[in-house]
Amino acid sequence: MRKHGLLLLALAVVLAMPLFMQSGSLASEVLIFALAAMACNLLLGYTGLLSFGQGIFFGLGSYTIALLLTRWPLPMPLALLCAIAMGGLAAAVVGWIAIRQRGVYFVMLTLGLSQMVYFVAYSAPGLTGGDNGLLDIPRPSISVMGHTLWPLATPWQYYGFVAGIFMLVFWLMLRTARSIFGRTLLAVRDNPERAAAIGYNLKQLKLRAFVISGAVTGLAGGLHAMMTGIAPLSSVEYHTSEMILVMTVIGGTSNLFASVLGSAFYLLMSDWLSTLWPRWLMLLGLLLIVISLAMQGGLWGLGEKLWRLVRGKSAGRAGAQAEKA
Repeated sequence: MRKHGLLLLALAVVLAMPLFMQSGSLASEVLIFALAAMACNLLLGYTGLLSFGQGIFFGLGSYTIALLLTRWPLPMPLALLCAIAMGGLAAAVVGWIAIRQRGVYFVMLTLGLSQMVYFVAYSAPGLTGGDNGLLDIPRPSISVMGHTLWPLATPWQYYGFVAGIFMLVFWLMLRTARSIFGRTLLAVRDNPERAAAIGYNLKQLKLRAFVISGAVTGLAGGLHAMMTGIAPLSSVEYHTSEMILVMTVIGGTSNLFASVLGSAFYLLMSDWLSTLWPRWLMLLGLLLIVISLAMQGGLWGLGEKLWRLVRGKSAGRAGAQAEKA
């Protein structure tokens, strides 16, 4: 699908959620984790890197904006930019170490680094709050010279702010994916030996993809901390990386909009199943098994199959009518 078509689909989702969802916080969370899944998709779907380090960037983004808004007060937009920078910087370090290996060793490196960062955060309660996390994170309105431009007090006001950021980042990520850089990443994913043979610096390309992915994930972490008012220790552990990966795979790794589908499906199904049974994670696990077995292209792949089926039937009917005429 063309870039403008994907942008319109994303805009349709952003505009539809306030009409069909009662919780502004849940709607904001869908878009926030869609950002994180998109960033993961750039690594997994476009570069072929299965990283368990996304929780590092998400957690550091949360901690960064928490510290800058509580202990060292900065204007909120500037604090958000610092969260993006921290995610990108951490990704540069993690990527520089991890891309030295391939396959299962790359996965183990990212998992080991994730665990190491988790225990560092746990062991530094003076900075991170330890097991309690950082609490009472404010959500200041966007203002200029004392005049409020956009209040963020209510969940739906904050959703509008998150939606604007989401659309901007989605457009930038689409441009990145459709650029020469993005197409080169696909070549690195599909045939790294040939890409290296014609002169591409594979480590440099992978590192750049890591930095972009980490910056976007850090942004998601900062937005999530402001939404909940908490930067918990759990945001930096490997379970967060696992959740982001699951969202990415559920949506499909074929394009970036699929990450929006994966995030929405995972969070909305989790919210609904939790009302049905206290052990709802078992139901979610069974559902994920079914998706893995029956829909290997994810939700986007399923949508493409259904679309081709409908178009094929329509073309068949049109041909039959033409023969009768």
